[in-house]
Amino acid sequence: MSVGIRHDDVRRRNRAMVLGAIRRSGSPSRTEIAAVTALSHSTISAISADLIAEGILREAANAEPAHLKRGRPQVGLEANPGAGAIAVVILSLNSLAAALVDYSGQVMAHEQRRIATRTLPASELVGETVAMLRRVIATQTGTAAVLRVAMAVQGVTDKDGRALLWSPITPHTDIPFAEILEEACGVPTAVENDCGMMAEALGWRDPGLYRDNFMAVLLSHGIGMGLVLKGEMFTGTQSSGGEFGHMIHRPEGALCRCGRRGCVEAYAGNYAIWRFACGLPDDAPPADDVPDEAIIDLAHAARRGEPLPLEAFRRAGEALGYGLGSLFALIDPAPACFVGVGATAYDLMEPTLRAALARTAGGHHAEAIAFAAEPSEMPLILEGCTMRALTFIDEMVFAPGTPAAGRDVA
Repeated sequence: MSVGIRHDDVRRRNRAMVLGAIRRSGSPSRTEIAAVTALSHSTISAISADLIAEGILREAANAEPAHLKRGRPQVGLEANPGAGAIAVVILSLNSLAAALVDYSGQVMAHEQRRIATRTLPASELVGETVAMLRRVIATQTGTAAVLRVAMAVQGVTDKDGRALLWSPITPHTDIPFAEILEEACGVPTAVENDCGMMAEALGWRDPGLYRDNFMAVLLSHGIGMGLVLKGEMFTGTQSSGGEFGHMIHRPEGALCRCGRRGCVEAYAGNYAIWRFACGLPDDAPPADDVPDEAIIDLAHAARRGEPLPLEAFRRAGEALGYGLGSLFALIDPAPACFVGVGATAYDLMEPTLRAALARTAGGHHAEAIAFAAEPSEMPLILEGCTMRALTFIDEMVFAPGTPAAGRDVA
């Protein structure tokens, strides 16, 4: 039995392939798009002509001068900034940020401020988020419409990307942020786990290394993970999953801010490192917040050989190593990028991390596992949200043939 393929489905798929190739490469020529997509030159010419006429693409201004190349010069295609826009909201411990980004991926407006996430009533937390998003969207002065909102939150989200289920940064649970923001701003919204968005960004930055199986590990006040398996972001059956920081390192061990004992985070989170380095017992209540500067100062003290800070980072590396070893026993070793202020002290943690990893079933060839460090999570989260939202627009809005909201084709 043969199954017919609708012409509209083929057209949509081909348009999505062209848009995806441009999103990946920046401003490839039609010939380069053909090499990536395996589409015929005539198909690409027809699709690109339509997308230019619709205001979605434009020819790049920096085409190679004709005198530098024999034959007809290759003209690059690029996303037209005026085709549309997306907004990004990032909610993390005591911090709220938002940005407006054009269709080419350039940030047009940005706002960030500290808020007391641990103590704000739910209504005020939601109100602050809505107000900041509205202010950022209001900075859009062109004709392009905001077509998508991507919100990253530090915590567990539902599998459908609609709500914050639980987070250590606030006592409130089950906040339907997507519904709230859609009602307030009239823009389709997705709620994403912040570590997942860090992994998303890594896949765009270095697709050679971060391709099929890899992870982003947040080393900050909390310990989180964005996990990609076989090229797809891992999510659970009910939630975003990937709560690496709350895997048990030592049963009945140090007190974690989640209320349980012995979590990886209770040894490797900023508050855990600070607690031990200050000589406090492992069952001392976790600090609500530890400034990044305090962790950087502790790292300097450890490098000078001060015993307590040095041991604090040693314990953190050990907890991370055993945790990763348990994970690698299930999925096989994969590249990992440590992200956040804690990653600035990776040199202090690496020896015990690798030693612990080598003692586990997942630690075979531990020395060959690729680890990298990024000192700040915010740029990665912003980039990941941006690329996730722009890809959604490419595939779900423009690939079907919906005209661009703004037709600035100059």
